[in-house]
Amino acid sequence: MLSRRGALLLAAGGLAQLSLPPAAPVAVPDGRAGDLRGEVAGLLAARARSLPVWSGLTGAEATYRNLVLSPAGGPDRLTGSVELAVRISGYDEYPVVYPRRIELVRDPGGWRVDREEGTGGPPALWDLGPARTAPGAHCLVLGLAGGPDPAGLVAVGDSAVPAVNAVWGSAWPGRLLLELPATEPQFARLLEADPAGWTGMAAVTVAAPGAPWHTPADRVVINPEAFGRLSGFGRQVVVTHEATHVATRADTRAWTPLWLSEGVADWTAYRESGRRPQQIAPELARDVAAGKLPTALPADGDFAAGATGIAQAYEQSWLACDLIARRYGTGRLVDFYRAVGAGDGQGEDREHRVDRLLRGELGVGLAEFTGLWLAEVEALKSRG
Repeated sequence: MLSRRGALLLAAGGLAQLSLPPAAPVAVPDGRAGDLRGEVAGLLAARARSLPVWSGLTGAEATYRNLVLSPAGGPDRLTGSVELAVRISGYDEYPVVYPRRIELVRDPGGWRVDREEGTGGPPALWDLGPARTAPGAHCLVLGLAGGPDPAGLVAVGDSAVPAVNAVWGSAWPGRLLLELPATEPQFARLLEADPAGWTGMAAVTVAAPGAPWHTPADRVVINPEAFGRLSGFGRQVVVTHEATHVATRADTRAWTPLWLSEGVADWTAYRESGRRPQQIAPELARDVAAGKLPTALPADGDFAAGATGIAQAYEQSWLACDLIARRYGTGRLVDFYRAVGAGDGQGEDREHRVDRLLRGELGVGLAEFTGLWLAEVEALKSRG
C-alpha cells in the first residue's frame, strides 16, 4: 500500500489528433522540410489512432508533438525525438507525456516508423503488451491481455470513491484510473523500480509524467501478484487507501510527513470496516505484547520499500490518525491534514511546522500529541 505519490470527449474506439508546433525545428538531408513535415505529420496521426490503449475505450486523445528530426545514416533514414501526449477524458485534466525516440525509414511507398521506444520516465502500460479496458461508474481499469481480467477491479474501484468522498468531500474529480499489469516485473517496470524491493506491495499511486502536481492525472498501479493474494476485504482496503492519495493530492506536499499522509489513507480505508484496533494493527499489537514499544512517530524512511518494520510504520500511522479522529473528530483530522499542506512550507522546519499546526488545529503540541499516541499504542495490550 505504499504511495509516493478542456479534455476532448471522443467517439467509441477513440480518436487521435496530431499537434506539431510550426516552430519545432526539423533538420533533413534533402532540404524538403515542408514536404517531409506534412508526410510525417500524417504518418504520426495515423499511428496515434492505432495505439492499442484505445481498444474498447471511449474518451481518449493522443498527440505526437514537439517533433525534432535528424539524419540517420543516409537519405532514407531519419531519427526523431517526439512527445507522445495522452489524455483520457474524465480522468486527465492535462495530457500524460511520454518522451519517445522514433526511427523512420523511407520505402517506395513513403516514410514509415521502423521503431519507437521510450527515452525517459516509465513506459506506458500498452508498451508492455496489448491493452484492454474495463470502465465503471467511478473508475476505469486498464489491463493487459494475458493478465488478470481488469473487470474484476471495477467493483472495488467503484466502492472506493464514495468511501473517500464521505471523508474528504467531492472537491476532487471523484474518479480513479487503475493500471493492472500482467506480472510483478511489469509492475516494477511501470514504477522504474527494482522488482525485489516491491515484492509484497499491492499497489502504488503515482503522478503521471508530464502533469502538474495539482492535476488529477494520478494512476493507481496494481501489483497483480501481491494484490491477487489478498482477500476481498484486503483488496478493498488497498484501493480505498490509494484513492485517498488521489483525492488528497492537492493537499499533500513535500513537507507533509509520511506518517500523516499514509495514516489518513489507511484510516479512511478502515473507517467503516468494523475491525477492532488489534485486527487493523496486528503487527504492532504483537510488538506491544512482546514489550517492543516505539518511542516516536514513524520517520519517512520507515516507509521505504523493503524497510524492516514497514507494516508497523503503517499501523502506527493509522493509530495516530485514528486518535485524532476519535478525540477531536473527523473534520479536525481533515482540517489538520490540509493545514499541513497549505501555503509554502519550504522555509520552515517540518517538525516545527507540525508542532505549530497541531497547536493551532488541535490545541496540543507535537510532544504532547506523541505522548497521547504512545499511550494509545501501549493500550493495544488491552483494547479489543
